[in-house]
Amino acid sequence: MSNTVFHDSNVSDDIRRQRLYDGQLFVYSTRPSVIALAKFARAMIEDAFAGLDPRTAQNTMEVERYADLLSKLKPQFIHHPESKRHLQSIIEDFGCDPEKTYFDVPRMRSSTSDNYLTTGIAFAWHPHRDTWYSAPACQINWWLPIYEIESDNAMAFHPRYWSQPVRNSSSEYNYYVWNKLHRGESVAKLIKNDPRPLPRATEPLELDPQLRLICPVGGLILFSAAQMHSSVPNTSGVTRFSIDFRTVHLDDAATRHGAPNIDSACSGTVMRDYLRCSDLSGIPEEVISLYDDGTESGGELLYVPKPAREENPQAS
Repeated sequence: MSNTVFHDSNVSDDIRRQRLYDGQLFVYSTRPSVIALAKFARAMIEDAFAGLDPRTAQNTMEVERYADLLSKLKPQFIHHPESKRHLQSIIEDFGCDPEKTYFDVPRMRSSTSDNYLTTGIAFAWHPHRDTWYSAPACQINWWLPIYEIESDNAMAFHPRYWSQPVRNSSSEYNYYVWNKLHRGESVAKLIKNDPRPLPRATEPLELDPQLRLICPVGGLILFSAAQMHSSVPNTSGVTRFSIDFRTVHLDDAATRHGAPNIDSACSGTVMRDYLRCSDLSGIPEEVISLYDDGTESGGELLYVPKPAREENPQAS
């Protein structure tokens, strides 16, 4: 297969999604809607670090304190109403239909330098596909830096594995069990190792050739959930902060259209996580039911963070 990186492409969302499902990549230059999200996130980060440069704070902070800080900062950003509003603006800015495009909450990621903290709340991602983690074939990933990035602290794609299956442990992963057992405040305590059952390759991978896309703050990278990608081992001397979120198009979800599944064997589905861009409603049940596999009673269908549980004891 040939790999193409489309730069500042102005094709329609329908064409872009199909090219992403075919294994191509899209990268965009600075856009005001993306800058606004990055600035919002940066303000929250710098407030949390209280005068320290967040990119170099790892040099002076004890790792336990650092992990505790992130364990408070990241959920605040993820669940802030302004975060959703910024995503709505970005999705519309990129030509997506707000009535048919659904997104999940944005994740703030951090990749510290020189193995300072690579587990738990700052997990350094090994090569993986999001489809190993119960993502649907129609999921599109959106990724953007909060501070400037470079090749030594970016994300890597491994395009040779787009059409080459990899032996992996995804058959042991169920999204509902994950929601019940492996999310929440306890993740911040995983400082020295991370025993969570994260799907990964069970055979050696050849990570070169690899592709590292470097976009400016305010830029954006789009790729399919089926793309093999990983965190570059950070040797830059500074922590990388980034944001990612995911979208699905209702028509593609309803017809089970998307990238080919060549090696994913996980169970459960993240389809209940998505919110419609126009009004934040969920995906219709009749569409979600297409992805149910009989494991719905084995855990929590939808993760609800602790503050929301305290406000609503009936939440599950």
